[in-house]
Amino acid sequence: MPTPLRQKRVADRLLQEVSQLLQEMKDPRLDLVTVTQVNIDRELEYANIFVSTVGDEARRVEVMQVLGHATGFVRREVGKRVQLRRAPAIIFHWDPSPEKAEHIAHLLDEIKAGGPAPAAPTPPPDPHDDHDAL
Repeated sequence: MPTPLRQKRVADRLLQEVSQLLQEMKDPRLDLVTVTQVNIDRELEYANIFVSTVGDEARRVEVMQVLGHATGFVRREVGKRVQLRRAPAIIFHWDPSPEKAEHIAHLLDEIKAGGPAPAAPTPPPDPHDDHDAL
């Protein structure tokens, strides 16, 4: 079983190689796709690769479909480029953290600018109003 240091080094190397491989691919649907993180299991058999790109939900679905179809090719190329006994099985995941970071930055900008207009306070219920009673 590899040490945690080797596991980290293999994950970092996979991140570099898959990033470069996605840039080299001729598919225009993979433009601006970024590999954000790679997690590999302790046996170095499964690599969870997290990707992100700019765009809306349709773009996300399209990118994930293309990557799903290219999984075998990516695994084969990684096996050629990285010296491992076996190339790990590649599993692509969408990384929502860039969108979350953008949303948080937007909220912080709103707070810094004084925030959105506060909602009108709701009046307290009238204790003499009986139309809610059964």
